[in-house]
Amino acid sequence: MTDFGKALAPVPTPIEGLVVYDLPVHGDSRGWFKENWQREKMLALGLPDFGPVQNNISFNDAVGTTRGIHAEPWDKWVSVATGRIFGAWVDLREGPGFGTVFTTEIDPSKAIFVPRGVGNSYQTLAPDTAYTYLVNDHWSPDAAYSFLNLADETAAIEWPIPLSDVEISAKDLAHPRLADVTPIPPRRVLVVGAGGQLGTALRAEYADAPWVEFATRADLDLTGDLAGARRWRDYGAIINAGAYTAVDLAETDAGRADAWAANVTGVAALARIAAEHGVTLVHVSSDYVFDGTATEPYREDAPLAPLGVYGQTKAAGDAIVGTTPRHYIVRTSWVIGEGKNFVQTMASLAERGVDPSVVSDQIGRLTFTDDLARGIRHLLETRSPFGVYNLTGGGTPQSWADLARTVFELTGHDPDRVVPVTTAEYFDGAAGPVAPRPAWSVLDLAKIEATGFEVRDAAESLREYLEA
Repeated sequence: MTDFGKALAPVPTPIEGLVVYDLPVHGDSRGWFKENWQREKMLALGLPDFGPVQNNISFNDAVGTTRGIHAEPWDKWVSVATGRIFGAWVDLREGPGFGTVFTTEIDPSKAIFVPRGVGNSYQTLAPDTAYTYLVNDHWSPDAAYSFLNLADETAAIEWPIPLSDVEISAKDLAHPRLADVTPIPPRRVLVVGAGGQLGTALRAEYADAPWVEFATRADLDLTGDLAGARRWRDYGAIINAGAYTAVDLAETDAGRADAWAANVTGVAALARIAAEHGVTLVHVSSDYVFDGTATEPYREDAPLAPLGVYGQTKAAGDAIVGTTPRHYIVRTSWVIGEGKNFVQTMASLAERGVDPSVVSDQIGRLTFTDDLARGIRHLLETRSPFGVYNLTGGGTPQSWADLARTVFELTGHDPDRVVPVTTAEYFDGAAGPVAPRPAWSVLDLAKIEATGFEVRDAAESLREYLEA
């Protein structure tokens, strides 16, 4: 009999992410009514905003009808419209929970959220039972399923009605035992712009993760048909490691068009895919979204005020990504990675006996790409709250001239060979257009540190980088 009068409440289970919900059912002599799915109330109780796109109903005539155990690559919200079932769920996902079993009875006063990769099965305990489920992907013959035999000895499900006495399909009877099940892997992660400095660091960071894919500009054209480029529901995250970063060239007619194409139009295409398919979008932003007039480190909620075209395109990209339900905007500054960069240039000049003039009125902190990649992985794996996070090296802010002197000193050369100049002096007589630079690029790191991420001192990272 349906249990009337319960309050809406979640009940956790031993399987991670599998949650039973008590549903309020209101009834009288005429029958009953319930809110079977109420997004606002259920999200407030911690249910993931899983974005259902299809509603299915399985009607069962007889008591003892038994179905499963099927693990699909999508999430499900399962309930009973009429009748009653004994449900059994087995975790078939890769990881330490593989093989964990949970069973319970479900009537119209209960529902259960079944995460992707958890095997689902049930046995009807009343005639004319209607088993209903919302799913967040359309059925596809290309989807990768896993199955478990209903009689598996390891799972040892105690079916109320013996399997020998019930209706089961031949296909369900032929499913493998737990030892032979292919676990459902995690949702894939796609790194876009994988050929650049950050992309290279992400390749190293995720070298142990076979579910991470890497795409260069040649592999994935963000101006093309992204909708058909991948089966996007199989992806949990897209990391946008690519950007147009030629800040001075962006001030030219051709450069301006290229900067907007890469940093805005391409980002908008990724944001559209992320929003439509429930994918987390990780986007790397820049200190150039600020005008550099602050006297304290910029917090994540500081007003944007870009000075030049590059900064304007990055600010526009941030605004677009911020509209997606699941996003991390990782704002950084003064990035150093593999390939040509400021540190390598200074080290080369020191070795060749060149005494460089270096800007002394721009203040910030270096960010090494391996730390940036580590921070991105941290946000994703800890499921930190979505939003904007500053991520740079830590320690005392310095000017470019200060950093150049440090490079000279660490490579065994006289740091006084570095000649400090103002930005105006450095670019005086420049042959082409010069983008305005923020004079103050120091970002506040308290928010990302509060997630448990350990920010490395930029000076120590610089030392290790030069010693490598």
